[in-house]
Amino acid sequence: MVSSGTQAKLPVIDFSNPNLKPGSPEWDSVKRQVREAMEEYSCFEASLDQVMELQNAVMVALKEAFDLPSETKKLYVSDKHFYGYFESSTGLLESIMVDEAQLAESIEQGLTTTLWPQGNISFSKTLVSFTELSSRLETTVRRMILEIFGVDKYADELVDNTNYMLKLMKYNAPPNGEPTSGVFAHCDKNMVTLLYQNEVDGLQVQNKDGEWMDIKPSPNGFIVMVGESFCAWLNGGLSPTYHHVLMKGNKARYGVGLFSGTRRGYHVKAPEELVDDKNPVVYKPFDYEEYLGFYFAQVPLGRAGSTLEAYCGV
Repeated sequence: MVSSGTQAKLPVIDFSNPNLKPGSPEWDSVKRQVREAMEEYSCFEASLDQVMELQNAVMVALKEAFDLPSETKKLYVSDKHFYGYFESSTGLLESIMVDEAQLAESIEQGLTTTLWPQGNISFSKTLVSFTELSSRLETTVRRMILEIFGVDKYADELVDNTNYMLKLMKYNAPPNGEPTSGVFAHCDKNMVTLLYQNEVDGLQVQNKDGEWMDIKPSPNGFIVMVGESFCAWLNGGLSPTYHHVLMKGNKARYGVGLFSGTRRGYHVKAPEELVDDKNPVVYKPFDYEEYLGFYFAQVPLGRAGSTLEAYCGV
């Protein structure tokens, strides 16, 4: 159902400080802000001045990709649901999902050479640089959250078992400019999501009271959201971010998302430090890739809202 949102603003947390190192006063100050934001909203805006150097190039790259002929974009395929090139049945959403985006060759040799057999160096360089920058931010945010829960000794283990997905997105303007859902309300299934967009808004996040909040990030801002896998790993210590996209007006919305997930074979399981008599295990251990398969099977059946409990709830 289409819903207008409130104008409440997400907390904005600055990650630009070069002295932001674990154990430093700057780190502890930002970590405290992350804790407060996650407790209240399950998400926040991360301000990162360094992304401004890439802003124009990223938007040019997105438009370059989506301006290609449909038959060219459809050449980028994957055997995974919603990976590769995807176009929604309504025509409002187009996306290109790159798996293993932490590997430069996934972008350079996988995506770029498929769309431009003759090569496109600037496109590859821009997306590789953006992925490196945003993945460093994601690692920082995740380590802070682990410290908040007193389980940062697992930080390196999680990094070693992380797979990043890079998703390019274009939401076309709706017919007649009337408010239209660009993507249904959902929680991401991965660990942590970082979203970066152009000046056209549309993202809405649901707050604790069930109200939709209009999200209007700054040009140097990433929206940081928690996915179901991380919530399960934390034994329900955080709630996943429930969100959707509501398009209106006559301009296209371009965005790019970085999604951290766990590698196939790694089981998402709450560490023993987060389990006791007062906090029993909430979810059975599961493989993220296998959970994705279950989730995508539920989408056509209209059961995409809350699948984690159905899949592995205790």
